[in-house]
Amino acid sequence: MSGDDRALQADSEAFFKRARTRLNLEVPPALTDPAAQGIRRGDLDLDPTLWERAGVSATKPAAVLVPIVDRTAPTILLTQRTAELTSHAGQVALPGGRIDPTDESPVAAALREASEEVGLAPMLVEPIGYLDLYLTFSGFRILPTVARVKPEFSLKLNPSEVTEVFEVPLDFLMNPDNHQRKTRDWKGIARDYYAMPFGERYIWGVTAGILRNLYERVYGA
Repeated sequence: MSGDDRALQADSEAFFKRARTRLNLEVPPALTDPAAQGIRRGDLDLDPTLWERAGVSATKPAAVLVPIVDRTAPTILLTQRTAELTSHAGQVALPGGRIDPTDESPVAAALREASEEVGLAPMLVEPIGYLDLYLTFSGFRILPTVARVKPEFSLKLNPSEVTEVFEVPLDFLMNPDNHQRKTRDWKGIARDYYAMPFGERYIWGVTAGILRNLYERVYGA
């Protein structure tokens, strides 16, 4: 990474300005139409042929919020999911979930989920744009919404979904030196994934994959 890119990452206004030039709020047709063309990422995006071998498909539209807190040194707000959840239990996550029929847009779904999970007030959130569609082994087609969040929030966690909320410096997460490539066995299939350990927090899988996509979309060529 060049010195110029590192300087951009350390500056809040420069990051958000760059993000706005790289992202938009156009909903990809593939969110609800698996046959539609478009850029997609996912649990097996490094080897798409493995989806067929794994015998899984992603058909459930979902949305997550990528909440970038507008501090002097920006951070990303992350959650620790409870161990009782049926999907991605106990993992570090971004606020989000299924898109309901009553949601006007993926942005609306992401804001609703963030409000329900951690009490983040929508009035403090400024949506910037979508990342690439992310497909998961658990069957979701996730559209991440990158957003600027005012730091004057007061959170109230939903104890059935979230055990803790914490912030990680954006500069750390946008440094590719902190993006580890790992491999693990999943039902006899070697699955590659990203991991971004931060202190005692182990950020990996879907969350790390989405954060890697944020880096690629904002700082890629």
